[in-house]
Amino acid sequence: MSSFQRAREALGNRLREMRLDAHLTGRRLASEAGWPPSKISKIEAGRQTPSDTDVTTWARICDREQLVPELVATLRSLEQQYVEFRRMFRTGLPSRQRSIAEIESKTELTRNFEPCFVPGLLQTAEYARYRFAEGDPDESERGVPKSEAELEEAIAARMDRQRVLHRGDKRFHFVMTEAVLRYQVCPPDVMTGQIGHLISMTTLPTIRVGIIPFGVPLSVGPLHGFYLYDNKLAIVELFTAVLNISQSDELAAYERVFGHLANAAAYGDDARAILTRTLGQQQATHHTPAGE
Repeated sequence: MSSFQRAREALGNRLREMRLDAHLTGRRLASEAGWPPSKISKIEAGRQTPSDTDVTTWARICDREQLVPELVATLRSLEQQYVEFRRMFRTGLPSRQRSIAEIESKTELTRNFEPCFVPGLLQTAEYARYRFAEGDPDESERGVPKSEAELEEAIAARMDRQRVLHRGDKRFHFVMTEAVLRYQVCPPDVMTGQIGHLISMTTLPTIRVGIIPFGVPLSVGPLHGFYLYDNKLAIVELFTAVLNISQSDELAAYERVFGHLANAAAYGDDARAILTRTLGQQQATHHTPAGE
């Protein structure tokens, strides 16, 4: 069970105790709040996250309004663990990039595994453009830029983040699957430039770039990408939300998974050989003869 789910169930148990102490049935509480009875059971069982208004109403009906600040603070902590993109990106994509940059500035060792995309800190501006612009503009739950100006600012913010790669007091370990180099998530010429950039990045003294080749045995499947910031925080990006994990046992699990994946990767000359081979194939496949 995730730390987010444990925290949500703990909040549900707290609210249930308040209801029982007030000698209220679930149906009575629901009736007074104007909610369907199923909402009470879902919140108390940890299957639904209440809102600020929900916990305030709950406390008022149970005659425990003095607990509202504490309940709201608990809810805030819970919300920081599971953050929906639609809420995260209310302030725009550039704001999110600056928030990540702040985390990276305070981290000595940043580890990142990616099964599908080039890590953000290693992206070219053009590759980043296609990543940010992915999807339909109406998909607010995925954080699609609302304007060309926001897109340009987000790209600039991501490029600005990359300055941290050149700080001597920082270390970075990136692991990605070979599939990252093959997925056509951008035009061929953009991918060609991106692979060339990755080749040059393998020579930076502050970073390790590992490529997990096709066909290599894996003790752990590459289920999803994630970041590890020292041993303090793991960030997992889902399709519509982000998990912020700080519980020690979960962090230890992600560190073990990263270790297994890193051990399967090729580095140095072997990684550059994979990148160079893929670059050559990319150029040959999409070469346009002169005059056409």
